[in-house]
Amino acid sequence: MAVGIIAEYNPFHNGHLYHLNKIKKMYPNEEIILVLGGNFTERGTPSIIDKWKKTDIALKAGINLVIELPYTIATESADYFSYGAVTILEKLKVDKLVFGSETNDIKLLIELVDTELNNEEFDPLTKIYMKMGENYPTALSKALLDLTGKSINLPNDLLGISYIKTIKKNNYKIKPICIKRKDNYNNKELEDKISSATSIREALKNNINIDNQIPNFVKPYLNNLHFQEDYFKFLKYKIMLEDDLSIYQTVDEGLGDKIKKEIVNSTSYDDLINKVKTKRYTYNKINRMLNHILCGFTKELAEKTKNIEYIRVLGFDNIGQSYLNKIKKDVDIPVISNFSKNKSSMIQMEFISTAVYASILDEENKKKMIQQEYINHPKYKEKM
Repeated sequence: MAVGIIAEYNPFHNGHLYHLNKIKKMYPNEEIILVLGGNFTERGTPSIIDKWKKTDIALKAGINLVIELPYTIATESADYFSYGAVTILEKLKVDKLVFGSETNDIKLLIELVDTELNNEEFDPLTKIYMKMGENYPTALSKALLDLTGKSINLPNDLLGISYIKTIKKNNYKIKPICIKRKDNYNNKELEDKISSATSIREALKNNINIDNQIPNFVKPYLNNLHFQEDYFKFLKYKIMLEDDLSIYQTVDEGLGDKIKKEIVNSTSYDDLINKVKTKRYTYNKINRMLNHILCGFTKELAEKTKNIEYIRVLGFDNIGQSYLNKIKKDVDIPVISNFSKNKSSMIQMEFISTAVYASILDEENKKKMIQQEYINHPKYKEKM
């Protein structure tokens, strides 16, 4: 059948290439399907390069078919992010999902998911830890440790647990497979060849050379970069304009009031987040809230877009095109190749988020990026 990957490529680096080359060796005769996080990420930050550049890069790296993960899913917490991405792969008849893992122990991850889904003590125990002020990932990790004597607290393992949970809860016919992650996810310092995306973004922000950390074919795409602080003035204006921030997705009512109070004297994203965050509300969770405010993603709209409404193709090579043609008749939701005038709430939100993403560019590039939503057809690369 086909192999699935879920990634943000923010930006694509040597670790991603290692991961991809391992998959090609493991499954040399199978198509590789990528579900790609677009202009904004699961942590609520802007991708440093846009989704069309990332699609070009993915095709050059050897991906056969690139599918967009819609904004309404791509900027949600791990469980819903995973549900949306894995569901897209299921609809595309993918039968294997390969992901990076710190432990590289698929049996352990499956065991922990089985505990979470089948042990009656898990939910009450998790709620107890949350009432004690723990955030959800920490509460989950502590509950699993209490029940199994084993603990998972690193980001790719936690995301892997969410992938496996989606597969099991929905009886999807996808086999989860993990590959050992080679870099330290949170390390802000560059390492020799394989460095984290975090450290590469930090280096780019500080004009430090990253030639050793990325493939040569990525370099031409690293222009007109989007950094979070570039959006702060727009966020500040939006927050001060609103009466009630709790209408926005993931924003709790009490925290919305605190954000409004602290924004007046805040000078940057980091400054605002550090003034608002608590043990329960992590940096990433608040970041996600701020992104939903910035893009105008409301709870009402989130409710309307809970289910995958379409599959949008961003790019393919001839192998991916052939695969898509082969399975398309069996896909039970529309497969679209451009924005057109689709009235889906999900795709309308995609357009709005792209307009926000483009807001920091000069007028010519801003207009070009927004128009791409309507006029771009899937990127195509002939595979020899």
